[in-house]
Amino acid sequence: MIAGARLPFWLALAIPAAAVAVFLWYAIAMPARPWSGALPTMTDEELDLAERLREHVQTIASKPHHRWAPAELEAAAIYCEDRLRAAGYSVQREEFKAAGAIVRNLIVEVRGTRQSDEIVLVGAHYDSVAGAPGANDNGSGVAAVLELARAFREWRPARTWRLVLFVNEEPPFFQTSEMGSAIHARKARERGERIVAMYSLETIGFYSEAPGSQRYPFPLSWFYPDRGNFLGFVGNLASRSLVHDTIATFRTQAQFPSAGIAAPAWVPGVDWSDQMWFWREGYAAVMITDTAYFRYPHYHTPQDTPDKVDYARLARVVRALERTFRVLDGTIRG
Repeated sequence: MIAGARLPFWLALAIPAAAVAVFLWYAIAMPARPWSGALPTMTDEELDLAERLREHVQTIASKPHHRWAPAELEAAAIYCEDRLRAAGYSVQREEFKAAGAIVRNLIVEVRGTRQSDEIVLVGAHYDSVAGAPGANDNGSGVAAVLELARAFREWRPARTWRLVLFVNEEPPFFQTSEMGSAIHARKARERGERIVAMYSLETIGFYSEAPGSQRYPFPLSWFYPDRGNFLGFVGNLASRSLVHDTIATFRTQAQFPSAGIAAPAWVPGVDWSDQMWFWREGYAAVMITDTAYFRYPHYHTPQDTPDKVDYARLARVVRALERTFRVLDGTIRG
């Protein structure tokens, strides 16, 4: 190009447009084909699972439970501990002080047989936001972790699978160092632990076939379905490979719709849960979600009650995640 010459106007527009197109492809292109069409008839085992999930959510999340509702928060923690012990686990309490009170994360592990130094962590926060019972956000995620723990008890995986119930995800602790996930991720890094994947189960119990039931940050609505009937897999750019591996495996194991994205953390919603702190400590992590605020009309309201959760679809999701995780145990890139 001759010095001082200007680019043609069309080329000046085409170059940034092409860059945006490449970036969007990089963020939203996912491997394998998602399930579409009618869901299969539920099995008797899935029907039983749905009732256990309902019991968990009703017990944990019929009332607000957080740092300023200490009796209810303690009741939720005790219930989770009891369920995990009943499944045969020894429960570790990871205690710390937040806003003048002692609170705790709850941890159990299934020890790996061949690569036990490599850890896959599956977590969900068990507190609610003030003023909301938190049935979907995040009783649904907690119930899923309890049932995954039950299913994994006799498993002999190659890697160590750690299941964690985090406290203090909701405001005023959200995105502060007093989040339970911040405490755990920081201590894991200080111990030099090799967490090869972290999964945050965040608000996974609401689905809708209604047109227009799903919203997105601009301009993602141009590329994703407008019906909120799918399970989302969300990662940052550094976790793109994990997002791809996970959703590809899910799509081979699940007869359930799915969508994924690997985008910068500044995109609204991408870092809105516990995976954020694992990213900050340099670990690959994925949020698995029904997209919460972008779909669920009762998000952070007193109407987030147990009757709003779709237990049939939640059961399908939990069983599909169990199968997905069993396969990923041998395929995750450490």
